[in-house]
Amino acid sequence: MKKILTCLISFFLIVFVSGQELNCKVDVLADAKVVLSSTDKEVIEQLKQSMNDFMNNTKWTKDKFATEERINCVLQFQITSMPSPGIFLGTIQVQCSRPVFNSAYNTTLLNIADQDVTIPFQRNTVLLYTPNQFRDNLTSVLAYYAYLILGMDYDSFSLKGGSVYFVEAQQIVTNAQSAGFSGWMSNETSKKNRYWIIDNVQQQLFEPLRECNYEYHRKGLDRLYDNKIEAKKAIFGALDKLTKIASSRPSSINVTNFVQSKSQEIKNLYFDASQQEKIDMVNLLKKLDPVNASKYQEILN
Repeated sequence: MKKILTCLISFFLIVFVSGQELNCKVDVLADAKVVLSSTDKEVIEQLKQSMNDFMNNTKWTKDKFATEERINCVLQFQITSMPSPGIFLGTIQVQCSRPVFNSAYNTTLLNIADQDVTIPFQRNTVLLYTPNQFRDNLTSVLAYYAYLILGMDYDSFSLKGGSVYFVEAQQIVTNAQSAGFSGWMSNETSKKNRYWIIDNVQQQLFEPLRECNYEYHRKGLDRLYDNKIEAKKAIFGALDKLTKIASSRPSSINVTNFVQSKSQEIKNLYFDASQQEKIDMVNLLKKLDPVNASKYQEILN
């Protein structure tokens, strides 16, 4: 009896501490203009389930995650056309967040819309990620974003803590380049595709963004409860680091994605700030993301 009890305890401990890393909510939707047969609808439902299982049941790291430590994320595939049976074209929206210390608040780490995604998927297709190998475009796209999410999350807790996961994402890009699908190449029209997002992360020029990610969250948001004044100074200082990138690479997808994902959060943080603090922050955000200057002007209201 004692041995059985010991085994049961060990089993539950393993389940508790060895859960997968992602808590990913997956959805697959089709535009109203896309004509779907009953068979197509069944395939799409299976596609959704396969994507969900792949993201949530794959072991992405060697670390142990308790259930409550899993990274909350959302992945939505919006089908815009279906040129032939089993071929889905559309947009993938990827978001992830992490909790702020001493609060019930979750802050957005990543919010990306991948505008040009081709997903071949047949009924009963098994999704399986194999490192250093391209199996199919869906697996590669999902694995790429899984590692991008992990990299952003780890970077927000420790300085450049996500490096190993960004390397994995870049390897996925390299493996996929000969497959002929869009989003993986440097010579495509868009400079906002999967290639450029991860290539920028790895460049020395973009190191201030990784430093910003860490300082914004660990020295800023995570310390708001203990010392709001110093925390807000740290947030401003972290964002100010991005001016080095903005001056060399105006409207970089990495910088604009980060700043835009924080815009409402910053507005909420500065609602009781002095007018001069608000002006300084608005001027900084306009430098980093001039296209959305009017949006940041709302902070002054």
